[in-house]
Amino acid sequence: MSLIKEKKIEIIDGYKKHPTDTGSPEVQIALLSERINTLTEHFKTHKKDHMSRRGLLMMVGQRRRLLDYLKRKNIEGYRELIARLGIRK
Repeated sequence: MSLIKEKKIEIIDGYKKHPTDTGSPEVQIALLSERINTLTEHFKTHKKDHMSRRGLLMMVGQRRRLLDYLKRKNIEGYRELIARLGIRK
C-alpha cells in the first residue's frame, strides 16, 4: 500500500524544514504515520492479511527509531511533531 503521489507531496510540503527537504526525520515520520494509518484501516476489513501486518510492524518499528532519534537531537521538534500527528495520547 503505497501513497498516492499527490498525497505524498502534500505531506512533504507540510513537514519540510526548507524548500528541498524530503528526508528529514520529521518528513519521514509523517510519511510513515500516513502509511501506518492507511494499513490500519486496511486491516479492519482484511483481518487475515498477515504479510501486510508484518510490513506494518516493521514500519511502526522504523517510526519508533526515528522518533527516538528526533527526541535525542531536538526535543522541541519532537514534541511539536507528536502533537501535530497525534501519535501520543
